[in-house]
Amino acid sequence: MAKPEKRSTKCLYRGASLILTLVLVGAMPVRAAGGADPALVKEVASEVMRQLQDSGALRDAVRQGIQEFVRAQQEVRARAAAERVTATRPVSAERDHIFGNPNAEVSLIEYSDFECPFCKRFHPTARALVERYQGKVNWVYRHFPLSFHKPGAQKEAEASECATEQGGNQAFWRYADAIFERTRSNGKGFPIAKLVPLASEQGLDSAAFRACLESGRMAARVNEDFAEGVRIGITGTPGNVLRNNRSGAVRLRAGAVPIEVLSGDVAKLLK
Repeated sequence: MAKPEKRSTKCLYRGASLILTLVLVGAMPVRAAGGADPALVKEVASEVMRQLQDSGALRDAVRQGIQEFVRAQQEVRARAAAERVTATRPVSAERDHIFGNPNAEVSLIEYSDFECPFCKRFHPTARALVERYQGKVNWVYRHFPLSFHKPGAQKEAEASECATEQGGNQAFWRYADAIFERTRSNGKGFPIAKLVPLASEQGLDSAAFRACLESGRMAARVNEDFAEGVRIGITGTPGNVLRNNRSGAVRLRAGAVPIEVLSGDVAKLLK
């Protein structure tokens, strides 16, 4: 590897050569018809390109241009996402699955997929966040079954709603916890055939549960959550929105982020 001082000298020589080439372009003989000799123009242009390629200037310019374009696109998308997420539906004890104090000042609203491995990893993190803030933060679960995890994720979401129908909010969380604990994720992690036995294991009426699940009538509720998520810019799971329920201020966090990152967001929202 070349030492820094030698590399700098080499670059200076290349730069000087490039400048000399450009000077030559300006000094090209002019034909009587009023234009430069085409053959000479082609030769000098070829030499300029060679000098640019050899010096790395062309490569560096292209790389910088790409990086600036990517940054600009990321900023545009970030601003658009920030604007869309402000339309997150307020938390409702009558409509939502809430873990923790229903009247907490801040809600962690998770758009989740029962077959998502990152949601499985994030599940205990969300619970720990609620416990850390002792009544100031609650956790809201909303369905966002991804297309490539269907039909498993969709049917598991519907099954959790059938559990809720029988046993309310507590039954939902028991059923959801059991799914995440047992699934191997990625679409086929928990057999659909075991959804009814799981309900029976938790003390729910298996006949009523089966009728609910097979009717498909909970699909509308699941799809409604999904449509809401799409509308506010959720594109993957877990898609997390932290919301101050008094001011309406929100922060979007995508993925299975660590609890310390979430705590930083909560601290800002509580101010």
